[in-house]
Amino acid sequence: MTTTTSTTSTTSATSATSATSTTTTSDVGAVRAVLQEIYAAWSAGDADAFAALYTEDATVTMRGVVQRGRAAVRDHMAAGFAGPLRGSQGVDTPQDVRIDGDTAIVVSRAGILFAGETELPADRAVLATWVLLRRDGRWRIAAYANTPAL
Repeated sequence: MTTTTSTTSTTSATSATSATSTTTTSDVGAVRAVLQEIYAAWSAGDADAFAALYTEDATVTMRGVVQRGRAAVRDHMAAGFAGPLRGSQGVDTPQDVRIDGDTAIVVSRAGILFAGETELPADRAVLATWVLLRRDGRWRIAAYANTPAL
């Protein structure tokens, strides 16, 4: 098993060779880049770019919401960007990044800043778990779930 862990303030990586892969700090950077891309798409209100970062069969689970498949993610975000999420910004700070072969797990502290907000209210903070898979050399989100951080 190859594991890489990083926090927002420091990064420590253990690179080891297994029968199938080697995890490096570049793998951690590539996983983090996907999260940066998803929040750039959010800030742009671009549901297509947002959903493109998910696998075709992705699952998203949040309080009161279960989405199955990239199309459902896209439709949910398009409705949000046209309505209550218009002008909002998703914020996400990875707390832990672990990689084993072609699977990455990210645990982060996240939330939504609505238009005009500069700080995340404590009652809207969530702890999120992301599962990413590397397919054809590209990391994509296979599953996302969150729970209130309080």
